[in-house]
Amino acid sequence: MSEPGEQWPPQHQYPQWQPPVPPKKASPAAVVLVSGSVVVVVLMALAFLAWGYPGFLREPDGKAETGTGIWPGGQATLASPTPTVTPPSTPVALPGGRAPMPKRTKPLANPVTCAFTPDAGSPAPKKVALPPDGPAPSSGKPQVRLATSAGDIGLTLDRALAPCTVVNFLSLAAQGFYDGTSCHRLSVTAGLQMLQCGDPVGDGTGGPGYTIRDEVFPELTYGRGILAMAKTNQPDSGGSQFFLVYGDINIPPEYTVFGSIDDAGLEVVDKVARGGVDQSKPGLGDGSGPPKIPVKLTHVTTS
Repeated sequence: MSEPGEQWPPQHQYPQWQPPVPPKKASPAAVVLVSGSVVVVVLMALAFLAWGYPGFLREPDGKAETGTGIWPGGQATLASPTPTVTPPSTPVALPGGRAPMPKRTKPLANPVTCAFTPDAGSPAPKKVALPPDGPAPSSGKPQVRLATSAGDIGLTLDRALAPCTVVNFLSLAAQGFYDGTSCHRLSVTAGLQMLQCGDPVGDGTGGPGYTIRDEVFPELTYGRGILAMAKTNQPDSGGSQFFLVYGDINIPPEYTVFGSIDDAGLEVVDKVARGGVDQSKPGLGDGSGPPKIPVKLTHVTTS
């Protein structure tokens, strides 16, 4: 209810209308100052996200730059188990002898059934046929020789450890897939002393256009003289890339071991390791990179 004499609705008193005053123009110096401040704030925010939250602008610590890299400890992912370090300037200390080969406590069935999966997302500049699906023996040790620009490297494959991986490697070798490829990654840091090969692209991202299944088991161990498959940080993502262990290596049992390196081959890899990483070429941020002594595969023979 309104009081006696009060009008309804109430009448409001408004101030006398004044014409609007145009805003003052900012000086060029003020514009530059404000713009610069905004840029600094944005850059600081991006830097915080990049290093404070792995995966926003980079992969988590110890992982490859993308999911495309393929390596032990990883690529791509393959993720390296070692911290970011600078390769030592002193000669690499190499252990003597060789590590014992791992063994399965429970032997595989003989034969086993292999299957290979086409991968449209894997760069494959060299087109090859898929290895045959179906039964494969889980016994036998085929001999392989890698003729390289640094010297010959003899390999003994082991079907009892990884029968389908052996089928894959022999198939690629028979088709000349490895001919002309280079070993693109040498690591000389403690905990990851190996030479990685088998990428037709040459930067750790390439493969044969298909993937193979992991053939791993809890008792897997690695060490000097071991031959194993590289892959990304995803399971069953290997293809053609493999690595030769010449020294200390500390990686989980996630990389298929399918053979060993002979003594003469180890001497070749030792020579390459002593040459060190080529610092004039891009590395992977974990102390590894292209070897200073080039290792180009000219031909692969099998028996």
